[in-house]
Amino acid sequence: MRKIEKQMLDAVYKCKPWSNANTAVRPIDGQNVGVFLHNNHIADVNSQTGFVMVVKHTLALWPTPTTKSRLRALGANVTTKKGQTFLDGVSI
Repeated sequence: MRKIEKQMLDAVYKCKPWSNANTAVRPIDGQNVGVFLHNNHIADVNSQTGFVMVVKHTLALWPTPTTKSRLRALGANVTTKKGQTFLDGVSI
């Protein structure tokens, strides 16, 4: 895991605003945060339960290695097979 992803996770689980380079964490309420990459909303995370809700539309538009890496760091099951991106085994 990259250093920036460790910092991102720390901010997510503390429910604190944070940004570094192209990645940002923005609190939504007392326990939920939004995760952004290049100002594109990639996921919402519940800092208490760790539940990750991936923004599928963003993943479909920008299935870059960086987007997938950030989502995997959050615990999302994102894979690529033969150039096709999958979330939880379902094609995006």
